[in-house]
Amino acid sequence: MSATTTSVDTPRPTAAAGRPLLRRLVRPGAAALSGVLLFASFPPRPLWWLAFPAFALLGWTLRGRRLRPAFGLGYLAGLGFLLPLLVWTGEEVGPVPWLALVAAEALFVALAGTGIAAVTRLPAWPLWGAAVWIAAEAARARVPFGGFPWGKIAFGQADGFFLPLAALGGTPVLSFAVVLCGFGLYETARQVAAHRRGAVVRRTAATAALLSLLVPVAAALASRPLVDASAQDATATVAAIQGNVPRLGLDFNAQRRAVLDNHAERTEQLAADVKAGKEPRPDFVLWPENSSDLDPYRNADARQVIDEAVEAIGVPTVVGAVLTPETGRLRNTLIEWDPDRGPVDTYDKRHVQPFGEYIPMRSVVRLFNDDVDRVSRDFGPGHEVGVFDLAGTKVGLVTCFEAAFDDAARDTVTHGAQLISVPSNNATFGRSEMTYQQLAMSRVRAVEHSRSVVVPVTSGVSAVIMPDGEIVEKTAMFTPDALVAEVPLRSSLTPATRLGAAPELALVLLAAGGLAAVGAGAVRERRRTADGDADGAPAGDPA
Repeated sequence: MSATTTSVDTPRPTAAAGRPLLRRLVRPGAAALSGVLLFASFPPRPLWWLAFPAFALLGWTLRGRRLRPAFGLGYLAGLGFLLPLLVWTGEEVGPVPWLALVAAEALFVALAGTGIAAVTRLPAWPLWGAAVWIAAEAARARVPFGGFPWGKIAFGQADGFFLPLAALGGTPVLSFAVVLCGFGLYETARQVAAHRRGAVVRRTAATAALLSLLVPVAAALASRPLVDASAQDATATVAAIQGNVPRLGLDFNAQRRAVLDNHAERTEQLAADVKAGKEPRPDFVLWPENSSDLDPYRNADARQVIDEAVEAIGVPTVVGAVLTPETGRLRNTLIEWDPDRGPVDTYDKRHVQPFGEYIPMRSVVRLFNDDVDRVSRDFGPGHEVGVFDLAGTKVGLVTCFEAAFDDAARDTVTHGAQLISVPSNNATFGRSEMTYQQLAMSRVRAVEHSRSVVVPVTSGVSAVIMPDGEIVEKTAMFTPDALVAEVPLRSSLTPATRLGAAPELALVLLAAGGLAAVGAGAVRERRRTADGDADGAPAGDPA
């Protein structure tokens, strides 16, 4: 036997067998790091630009991977992103709900990773990959239990360059632009590196990579005229009351009367300041969600406290209350309270929060966490869009968690809202980042619909936001305060408001088209392989 034959027959160690453990961990570590960078791009940090290297790193991690490893890499990216982002969900009830939520939500990122890895086989893959990410965000915003949109990439871009795109196509287009640029950044770097190595670089691939960067930038620049903070329908002077809570966490509900008294007293103090000329007289006043957890329709003392506070300020006031009918579910309700006529209109929160305001599968959940019974009676959803006419101003109502849902704010604007209010209760989550994340959502909604947004919160941060997303007034956390500001009223509709869910649907269809193309290519390849085997020769070789 010749030396050549011996060398062929001798087994050689595979590359995987000889690969050091550290090298095997590079891609999993990069996937997790990409998620951490995404988290770091969210408020309260002003590091929105970190989203671009995050997606560039994720693109490097996933490009060319097989589907099963891509699922695992995507899951690691989801954990790196959502574990720190959603840590506030375990603020008062321990780590089990937090970890369960993250484990479930990271599955959507894992599925996105799988789809992104698949479409990297296509020309101009950053386009298809970004669309796949948006499809996963769309699914996460709807299932299970009505969805959990928290952590949309758009919500980390309230200070970002691409924010004007929210007015063009809403949060899906804003998220898409960020993801596309991140993937385009990686692909451009890859093409440049290949050129420097002397490898053949296809002109179409290089052009597609550059367009992935340039087109979103051009679209953002072209969208800037849509962002306008001027008044169209005169202005209104609005007051937002932050009464504060006796203590942090879920147990603040045990002092419901103290919370109500705090908001009533701060309103009466504002009335005294107006009378003394220290503050301008507001046209209307906004209290936060849960400012009266005592049902004023059934509790005479609560009704009297509210009556006196509203009579003192002398203008329509929106009160956040928990209504407790004798039968059926509770209602998280905003009440329009007139100084002369009392309660005249209501809005029931439509997107009630699973595991917070109602408990799905209560008997099963109780096996893992007995804190479930702190929610002893479930809340039910409302079904009507909330728009109050307050002293001639049409005010759209988006209660707390609803700000994360695209339809909630849009519905109020299409029903005539000239200004949006997002009354919230963040006391449950202490001094966590939750309130800053939610405030960023309201800033994105302001630009998306070109409306002033007022955010009254029980314990902070309350804020007044202009239609261009700028915060002009805000409070400190856990400090009684009242914000009084003159805000522009607007009635025009942005392209995003007019289009509604159409841009998101288009991107989902784009993702489906890319995945279908990959699937069709795989089928053709299997057929070629089968044909080659049938002819007695390997596929692709001459018979």
